[in-house]
Amino acid sequence: MYEFISDPQQIEKKSMEIIAELLEGRTLPPEEEEVVKRIVHATADPDYAAITVFSPRALAAARNALQGQGCRLVADTQMIVAGINKALLACCGGEVTSFVGDRKVQAQAAAEGITRSMAAIRHAARLFPEGIYVVGNAPTALFELLQLTQGGQLRPALVVGVPVGFVGATESKEALLQTGLPYITVRGRKGGSTVAVAIVNALLKMFAGKGTPITDSTEDLVK
Repeated sequence: MYEFISDPQQIEKKSMEIIAELLEGRTLPPEEEEVVKRIVHATADPDYAAITVFSPRALAAARNALQGQGCRLVADTQMIVAGINKALLACCGGEVTSFVGDRKVQAQAAAEGITRSMAAIRHAARLFPEGIYVVGNAPTALFELLQLTQGGQLRPALVVGVPVGFVGATESKEALLQTGLPYITVRGRKGGSTVAVAIVNALLKMFAGKGTPITDSTEDLVK
């Protein structure tokens, strides 16, 4: 017989105790620390404490957007849509969507010779120019978002920009750091949809949660 903790609350409690030990000595504002803890919890990677970056008004922007009614979150992957806590999002009248699988978007991408992620961001910008944009996979989505912002077609309330990979991920996030947008990002190649979900769920818990518990394990993200 295997011996292991099976109670989800005890697993969460023990995980947070370990994370607190791993992050001991690092000083972060309380709300930023909560976000970082959720990232570390989701990834089992304490390095995120050193590479996660918040713009000066990121958390205020998140609070304003999530506590206003009818906020729209636009994600670059369906995994992000699946992982975001819908009960918390419903508390603020919000919705989350991704247009990557939309047939019109796919046709546009093929016709213009661009990635589906780029075409999806262009489509979303026409519908929700002031939404919260969550990029966890495609650097091209983040680059397109930045170009549309420069051109005035997009005015995101917040950018969670954490694309992962070896081509363009680092560069797209460094470009985001140079903007005046409210953003949360991570430096370097790391990131991904799991990280994006952890960030959004932490924000929801803080600003729209009313005490509802969240989980952000990889196992829960695929349910």
